[in-house]
Amino acid sequence: MGSPTQWVKSFLNLFLKSNCPLCGRPADRELCPSCDRSLLRCQFTNPGQFWKGQLPVFVWGSYGGILKQAIAALKYENQPQLARPLGTWLAQAWMKSISPGSATRTTQEISTPHSQVKPVVVPIPLHADKRKQRGFNQAELLAESFCQYTGLPLNRQGLERVRATEALFGLSFTERQEMLADALSVGKSLTQKRPQRVLLLDDIYTTGTTVGEAARVLRRQGISVYGVVAIATTNKSPGSGS
Repeated sequence: MGSPTQWVKSFLNLFLKSNCPLCGRPADRELCPSCDRSLLRCQFTNPGQFWKGQLPVFVWGSYGGILKQAIAALKYENQPQLARPLGTWLAQAWMKSISPGSATRTTQEISTPHSQVKPVVVPIPLHADKRKQRGFNQAELLAESFCQYTGLPLNRQGLERVRATEALFGLSFTERQEMLADALSVGKSLTQKRPQRVLLLDDIYTTGTTVGEAARVLRRQGISVYGVVAIATTNKSPGSGS
């Protein structure tokens, strides 16, 4: 779950005041107070407004400005600690929202220990080569924080990326579909103990191609997909992108 260097860095940050990875100012936690406030202003007023259709989507905020900067720092600038506040904010929004797909049932009721519809959170996987290069899977780190706050179970290897793919940025929806065909498979940990339903988690929701393929693979194995949660979206209406 990260290189030794990353773990040492995280350990030292517990005792030493570090600099904010977004602005360089001193920070007692993962972010300085100023960047923390700026990021919180990126949150949608109603993150559950896109929870509709065959693959409902719950998105925390709009992909742009400082939120785009934070996700880029997490993924490409070796700042895995940023997954903690981002995943926690996503979880807090999820717990406060009402799931339109379950009528009057709130997401808080869904996450209670005795609920019959408690979904298992499955992060969108990276290919082994990319994970080794990066040192971690950002979706998995986000899912850790999300599950710690919500109490939902986490299956880290519920999905596997069995074929490496090129970056999807700049590709059309059809090109993305062709690129992702047969790139994902259901992990043994999920097939051996089938959950009643799965909640997919990813960092960014764009066209919905990746999560759509993940849902297709799971459903083909008889596993119900409850929906998708993500930190940010590039779309104004992501519920229709899948």
